[in-house]
Amino acid sequence: MSKIHEARLKLRGELEAPPALRRFGSGWISGVLGLVLGVGGLLLVISLRAPGLFTMPEVRGLEGNPWFRLGLHVLLLGAFAFSALSLALRPGKVLGTCGVTATLLAALLGGSRATALVPDAAPVFLGLDWFVLNVLFTGLLFIPIESIFPQKGDQAIFREEWREDLFYYLVSSLMVQVLTFLTFAPAKSILTLAPLTGVRAWVGALPFVVQFVALMFLTDFVQYWVHRAFHRIPWLWKFHAVHHSAQSMDWMAGARMHFLEIFALRSMTAIPMYILGFSDGAMHSYIFLVYLYSTFVHANLNWRLPIIDKILVTPRFHHWHHGIEAEAVDVNFAIHFPLLDRLFGTYFLPENKWPRGYGIDGHPVPKGYLSQFKYPFVRSVKTPAPEAVEPKT
Repeated sequence: MSKIHEARLKLRGELEAPPALRRFGSGWISGVLGLVLGVGGLLLVISLRAPGLFTMPEVRGLEGNPWFRLGLHVLLLGAFAFSALSLALRPGKVLGTCGVTATLLAALLGGSRATALVPDAAPVFLGLDWFVLNVLFTGLLFIPIESIFPQKGDQAIFREEWREDLFYYLVSSLMVQVLTFLTFAPAKSILTLAPLTGVRAWVGALPFVVQFVALMFLTDFVQYWVHRAFHRIPWLWKFHAVHHSAQSMDWMAGARMHFLEIFALRSMTAIPMYILGFSDGAMHSYIFLVYLYSTFVHANLNWRLPIIDKILVTPRFHHWHHGIEAEAVDVNFAIHFPLLDRLFGTYFLPENKWPRGYGIDGHPVPKGYLSQFKYPFVRSVKTPAPEAVEPKT
């Protein structure tokens, strides 16, 4: 066994330590914070050093802001302080050592004062900075909420298959340029054939609130039927089965989607959104809402929202879509409005009850990103599509 592999196993063992070794005052919390902030700071500094390769153009302007530099400086200071505290408190020094090492590497590369080694932007980039900002924002927002209001109280932050789901975050973030191009390519092709100038001008002139609400209903209608098709068409189901293979629900679970399903779902949603001429402000606001909303409905939250449950999709509503019970098959396809499931007979939300588990019966999807990416293309592997059941109302 190589020293690198051995160190990796020790680090994983510390992150996945049993509850008795994660208690307050053990140095585990400070060690995890130091490691996460240190690695995040290091990756951001690398992005500053090679912006043409690792930085999204939309984020590049932010990284030149003095407040961003100050925030990065505070992040690195916090990473070092938390890591040092973990070294002082925890018998095992792996978390603290890794956090300090990442922070020192970031400082050696220039820290918050890092400048571009190659200032000219390359035509192709990887969204490394987007990955860091994405994980830090959603993680720091949802982990505390899940810890206070957990649906499954015994579920650890670093639960089973957390590394796979984090890797899904990484891939979708690094490939953000490709995904954006593929998402809007079909809609742009349609516009070249049918400009729809008058319709686009009328829609774009509507008040922002009207456009935003219309976007929610329109895209939810499209996603409902695309989502339902991925369940009922066998060869599409094999792609969607990757998403349903998650056996734990939390803020990371929503990121587990096959690359080609992401392209199909986003491009089909973008077609009506883009060709009808909704304003950039309305579209960008809606995209940000979906980004947060998808994380929210997958989160490990026990919130009981009896009134909101009937109007908007909530974690309990969507958890039943992922439930392993027979009655949870082919139900709750809506992304925003349960009304669609009521109209088309796929609504299921038993009162004061949660699924007993998540995933696919028999758990046929293999573990690991590469195995799951190849899974839909392997003919010898058969995934039974969900059997249609009469949904209960």
